[in-house]
Amino acid sequence: MKNPLTSPLFSPRHTTPEKFFIEACDEGADAVLAIDRVSNEMTLTGKKDVPPSAVTRPICGIMGTIRLVAGMYLIVITRKRNVGSLLGHAVWKAVDFDVISYKKTVLHLSEIQSQENKTFLSMLNNVLTTDGFYFCTDFDLTHTLQRLANTSPDFQEMSLLERADQRFVWNGNLLRELAAQPEPFLDPPCPVIVMKPCRINGKIFEWILISRRSCFRAGVRYYVRGIDSEGHAANFVETEQIVLYEGAKASFVQTRGSMPFYWSQRPNLKYKPKPIISKTTNHMDGFQRHFDSQLLIYGKQSILNLVNQKGSEKPLEQAFAKMVSGMNNGMLNYIAFDFHKECSHMRWDRLQILVDSVAETQDEYSYFMVNSEEKTVAQQRGVFRSNCMDCLDRTNVIQSLLARRSLQSQLQRMGVLNVGQRIEEQAEFEKIYKNAWADNANACAVQYAGTGALKTDFTRTGKRTRWGLLMDGWNSMIRYYKNNFSDGFRQDSIDLFLGNFAVDESDGPTPLRVQKDWKFLTLPIIMLVAFSMCIVCLLMAGDTWTETLAYVMFWGAASAITATIILFNGQDFVDAPKLVHKEKMD
Repeated sequence: MKNPLTSPLFSPRHTTPEKFFIEACDEGADAVLAIDRVSNEMTLTGKKDVPPSAVTRPICGIMGTIRLVAGMYLIVITRKRNVGSLLGHAVWKAVDFDVISYKKTVLHLSEIQSQENKTFLSMLNNVLTTDGFYFCTDFDLTHTLQRLANTSPDFQEMSLLERADQRFVWNGNLLRELAAQPEPFLDPPCPVIVMKPCRINGKIFEWILISRRSCFRAGVRYYVRGIDSEGHAANFVETEQIVLYEGAKASFVQTRGSMPFYWSQRPNLKYKPKPIISKTTNHMDGFQRHFDSQLLIYGKQSILNLVNQKGSEKPLEQAFAKMVSGMNNGMLNYIAFDFHKECSHMRWDRLQILVDSVAETQDEYSYFMVNSEEKTVAQQRGVFRSNCMDCLDRTNVIQSLLARRSLQSQLQRMGVLNVGQRIEEQAEFEKIYKNAWADNANACAVQYAGTGALKTDFTRTGKRTRWGLLMDGWNSMIRYYKNNFSDGFRQDSIDLFLGNFAVDESDGPTPLRVQKDWKFLTLPIIMLVAFSMCIVCLLMAGDTWTETLAYVMFWGAASAITATIILFNGQDFVDAPKLVHKEKMD
């Protein structure tokens, strides 16, 4: 059934001191969802039961409900924007949200509880304002075209929420209270989508890029690495490239995800913290679970590991290779490609070495295609699973190259490209293609690392530029600051939103009350005072140069010793998550 709350029409939300009334807006529909603001009970009623005195505001959809210190809150979409059409179904981007308290006042809270409630509200808004929530009211965005084509009639009769791939339903936890209600009151958002109408040889076709970021083991760079005990990999993203032309449709799917064993890389004020492989965990259990799931969903796997094969990344590459070998599974093919070594000194043309080496495998995996008579003429039989350290920058570059090769074959088969023509020669489309993949990289990177992606100058232009290197340096500095001084809050925000942490119904203290160690404030102040005194001594010289030198050496040594102690205890000075225990994060 079509979900009217996220349809092109807006739905009225009626508010009284006792209840919320959320009205369906299907033509002729009388259904109204009544939410009691005192008992939290939800019932289905009719429009006649909405009091005339109710305050009415339009909303575009319900994200769900969540319990905070002050009680229950209703999260609604207040503004949306149409981003295009997929197979005739309108796709929307959620733009603005409202978090509404069931309680009419927070006077029942103590001052500390009130502050904690404000912090939790800030966390929710931090997630909601991070770009990337998309939804469709009458089409399942969480599944690939191939998965949807291979489903049973019973599956097609299920509601969008029931049949959605739970890996990509980011408001799944928020919908738990509403799950018992029949549609039309539910819809699962799914990030990230780029949709473009394109033209080649005068033939107009739709080109769509959908990146579905998993909500399992979700988080931010450095605080979420590797896998969990269920085999879910950090920053796992399924990217589907779709082409629609005159009734025919085709798609090509790739995945990315953190190296699927137990390792961590916690921020400690250093520019690049040393990654640590766990020595106390049986890696093969989680590793096996990860690839058992991947093989079941996607078929054969070609693992493209793009990390450095020297320095601190080398042990990770060796461990990954050893575990793939230990599985002894013919469905897994492991390829290590030292991206930075191969492309050093701006030799980015050498990426073609990797593309050419997997060309035969890519032809074997093929892609999904349905012709204009709705007959399936090709099925994708495997995927490339790419990763670097973050599964962002290097990974996106490689995925865009493999996707272009698949697109070349699809467009020729559809008759859009003539024999002998190449996509690279189609200047207008090539510009759209490169910019879309760069935008895709930026969207994924902002969610995980806090900044736009690196190396997007190559994705956009096909070559590495000095301006691109400069922008990469700027983004790297911003990443350094955010990863060390704001990512703990971002990680807590995601854990609260996804239900990894639930606010206790009791009046007891929350983990937000954890106090920083005395070193956190004392040592930086000592270092700042010592450094300032060193500068003052240089500017205001003493009676003799030896006296000046002695003062400068004393205060310089004090600032240097304090800075060394701070770096040695770096993990005490970064913004660490508070809501989920450390052992659960590893």
